[in-house]
Amino acid sequence: QKEKKSGETEGRKPTRFVCSLPSSFTFFTQHKHFANASSSPRLPPKANKMRQRTWPSRPDASRFKSLPPTPNLNSKYDTASIPSRFSNFHHPPSSSSSSSSATSSQIDGRDFAALPFDVLARIAASFKQPNLQAASLVCKSWSEALRPLREAMVLLRWGKRFKHGRGGVRANLDKALDSFLKGAARGSTLAMVDAGLLYWEAGDKAKAVALYTKAAELGDPAGQCNLGISFLQAEPPRLEEAVEWLYRASLGGHVRAQYQLALCLHQGRGVDRDVQEAAAWYLKAAGGGYVRAMYNVALCYSTGEGFAKNHRQARKWMKRAADRGHSKAQLEHGLGLFSEGEMLKAVVYLELATRAGETAAARFCL
Repeated sequence: QKEKKSGETEGRKPTRFVCSLPSSFTFFTQHKHFANASSSPRLPPKANKMRQRTWPSRPDASRFKSLPPTPNLNSKYDTASIPSRFSNFHHPPSSSSSSSSATSSQIDGRDFAALPFDVLARIAASFKQPNLQAASLVCKSWSEALRPLREAMVLLRWGKRFKHGRGGVRANLDKALDSFLKGAARGSTLAMVDAGLLYWEAGDKAKAVALYTKAAELGDPAGQCNLGISFLQAEPPRLEEAVEWLYRASLGGHVRAQYQLALCLHQGRGVDRDVQEAAAWYLKAAGGGYVRAMYNVALCYSTGEGFAKNHRQARKWMKRAADRGHSKAQLEHGLGLFSEGEMLKAVVYLELATRAGETAAARFCL
């Protein structure tokens, strides 16, 4: 008779012990670097920034004309729906093209580590902290090449602390500027833009424009936007260059640049006047959360300039601008509610407009 296997009893199969972990158990330590990814809370816009006139003055005294709607405006604010009059401008490569080229380089068997350091530094100059950290983990060569930019991120954070008096330090613009300039010297376009802002506010516009130009040429949308606005405000204005840089920043998704480009198209500054295309860029910027663009979109729908008249859309965008602190939108939305008999709601918006400095709303709140 054959010997029974160990662990086997008469008429019974051997018992097997299986140790398993719950499926929900994960090694969170692999992802601990996401713990501090939350951004700081957004501060409400200051009321005095909303007082300036946003709707461009008409070149003639004629009434607004009803124009046909711009096609494909409801396609999630896609720039492809906006007619392009800037075909002669140099277009920066899109992210899709860059990703496809990276894929092809992998297929061709090329070594990422062989990318020249100066080329890599130009590519990553406008990277923010998450993308910079991810690029540094690609290989040892990239980690060494991007070391100056990682140092620039530290200097950038200290510069913002000194500028705003945060993180346990007192506000000190000299120290803030010094930190930004050290970050800019290490190749960060973000530091270049912040240093340029301090120079601009101090009245040294030449140094500000020089930093904006360097950041813009490296592909930073904020630098391109600020450079375009600087050219608009120059004496004499450099309108065509301003429109070109604003267009590049707009393609990069910078909402303030999209709004400024729309104003140029609306007023015919540096480009032929085109209210339909201006309205499309207003809508693009409004969809990105730019409050002044929301107000102008509401006016486009209410007057029929750039869009076909649409009271419902006009009221929707006017309310959005009013809810985000635009004083003129609060006044006009409050008056609209007042005319419709919504007295309690109207008083709220009119009171907000009064406190923001709109004197015309005061007599309705008495």
